[in-house]
Amino acid sequence: MKTLKTTILGLLMLVAFGAAKANVVKLDDSKLTVNYAVNTYVDAVSLGNYKELSSLLDDNLKYSIERGNKTLVFNKAQLLESFKQEQGVKQDCEVSTSVNDSTPDVTIVKVEMKYADFTRTNYVTLVNSAKGWKITNIYSSFK
Repeated sequence: MKTLKTTILGLLMLVAFGAAKANVVKLDDSKLTVNYAVNTYVDAVSLGNYKELSSLLDDNLKYSIERGNKTLVFNKAQLLESFKQEQGVKQDCEVSTSVNDSTPDVTIVKVEMKYADFTRTNYVTLVNSAKGWKITNIYSSFK
């Protein structure tokens, strides 16, 4: 009887640990880099490919746009909604990126979108988290 209890207990532990391990999702290391996060952001703003972006935006994202004398501020949900409305729209501009500042924990990237009559400049702040690089702040201005 003792052997039966031990065997059943062992099987239950095996099933429990197996089920727990089955729920662990291994993240693709290539999706944890600054380059991946920046390229995904650029694809969203310039080509309308925003679906991958959601997982790279911090839940407390602050998105600010300078409009004349006003600065409009949006959150993650509002930003994703605007991308959803512009899904698949390719911007008629040249896009360039440059790293303004970088440490092992924080990186600030300048994304310039040059249109025929003006330039939109986005400063994108990324933070290295336990789940890879996340976009925490975007500041957008027009010249």
